[in-house]
Amino acid sequence: MKKPIGEIINSYYPSLTNSEQKVASFVLDHFEKVIYYSVTDLADEVGVGETTVLRFCRKIGLKGYQEFKLTIAQNLAEDNNNMTSEPTNFIQSVSLNTIKSIENIASMIGEETVNEAIDMLHRANSVHFFGVGTSGITALDAKSRFMRIGKHTEAITDPHFQAMSAVRLSENDVVVALSVSGSTTDTIESVKIAKENGAKIIAITYYSRSPITQYADIVLLGGAKESPLEGGSLTAKISQLFVVDLLCTGIALLEKETSLDMQRKTAKAVVKKIY
Repeated sequence: MKKPIGEIINSYYPSLTNSEQKVASFVLDHFEKVIYYSVTDLADEVGVGETTVLRFCRKIGLKGYQEFKLTIAQNLAEDNNNMTSEPTNFIQSVSLNTIKSIENIASMIGEETVNEAIDMLHRANSVHFFGVGTSGITALDAKSRFMRIGKHTEAITDPHFQAMSAVRLSENDVVVALSVSGSTTDTIESVKIAKENGAKIIAITYYSRSPITQYADIVLLGGAKESPLEGGSLTAKISQLFVVDLLCTGIALLEKETSLDMQRKTAKAVVKKIY
């Protein structure tokens, strides 16, 4: 799957040095020009050294400058192909934007990393979803999904209760921390307490090297770029839910008999709630 270079750069942007951010900003604004630049051309255009450009390429997960240019070229080719199917109304526009956000996250998450997270959840005595604000709503949805397949889970959205819960955890427990920005103070503080008490941490965040990732055993990219005025955007939430669905589906397949049995039991438990 094609790597969405713009999403990748945005994901790493906060963790770049000032000089590397200058390169990133120029690239994001001039994709069409950059594919024709040599590493020296780009360095001169931005006003940095060649080593800064090469370091920038490696920091965003690419082997070097040629792979960087190739990735941009592939992105531009696909964008040109998509121009023939531009949305004609806002319904199509929102639909395509949502689909694109899921495709971007799917291409940025490694299958090996997902499998490691699934195995960690499979071995856990209990799973605790931490999130506040709109990420807290995702945490509640995640609890619902995992309950239906028989996993002992909690979704804690109040920072005080998160802290009190975190101090009771051990090496047999897993915290799944949800934060699009990766910089939510309340969630980070709770994750830190959980980590100090031995719990394993899975962070679901859009930014690859955000503050929350320093406490994470596994980082899964989920969410989307948001401005300060659009916190809780639908694309970010759907991308988070997509990652949750990957984990839940993986556990259900790994614990197939138990999951099917619990799905039947939980469905039976609420059947009288529906006409």
